[in-house]
Amino acid sequence: MSKLNFLIAPDFSPEYFTGWHFLSTRLQRMIDLPIHLILPANATEERQQIERDNVDLIYTNPFDTTDLVRKYGYLPVVIPKNHSDETVIARGVESTVNSFEDIKPGMTVAYTDNLDVKLVSLRLLEAVDISEKDLTWLHVDSFSSVARSLIQSKADIGLFMSSAYHNLTKFTRSQLNLLIESQIHDLSHVILIHPRQAELRDQLQDIFSRIQEEPSGQLILNDLGLQDGFEPLSRDKLELLIDLIETLRD
Repeated sequence: MSKLNFLIAPDFSPEYFTGWHFLSTRLQRMIDLPIHLILPANATEERQQIERDNVDLIYTNPFDTTDLVRKYGYLPVVIPKNHSDETVIARGVESTVNSFEDIKPGMTVAYTDNLDVKLVSLRLLEAVDISEKDLTWLHVDSFSSVARSLIQSKADIGLFMSSAYHNLTKFTRSQLNLLIESQIHDLSHVILIHPRQAELRDQLQDIFSRIQEEPSGQLILNDLGLQDGFEPLSRDKLELLIDLIETLRD
């Protein structure tokens, strides 16, 4: 084995960029194996890397987890501890949408390739009798672009991963208003490993789970916004996560 390709899903906030590099360097030192960090610019680049069979280890969102496990046979490693993926629906301060109940058919929604955010948002919108076909969808390439679309009044509402929304700059958030935030608590990014690297699974599970035991490791976790670290991900817990995504899809 010459190296380990570690891909990070492209939906993380830009300020975590350095943290992923520090984590990669730490892993490389602890497993004594070169690690090539892959940071795709968007979901299309991510899919291309996976389809080329170029990904050994991946930090992935809940939506993509199903295909990685079912189609490619990826195995569970760890899951962030006390850290769930929630969804925010927001508006620009100049918008006429003053409350969640003001969302009406025909409005324009800015969204990204993060499909679990879209799925959760559609479930939230069911409470005001809005379905996907009732809305006009404006696809953009990042959560910062969602914010920009709202500020420039190109969209009435925008969909964000909660962590991305709360990590926008203070100035940007001052030009937005949060309408609703999900409280599912059971959705999370996970780290999976390709079956060809299965012999490294236990070692990596142990390394990830103990990162916070050293001050330098805790600093890395802080840089990633994952202050409580990781915990082992069992197959049963992974299946529950997949079942939840399938329920949201139906």
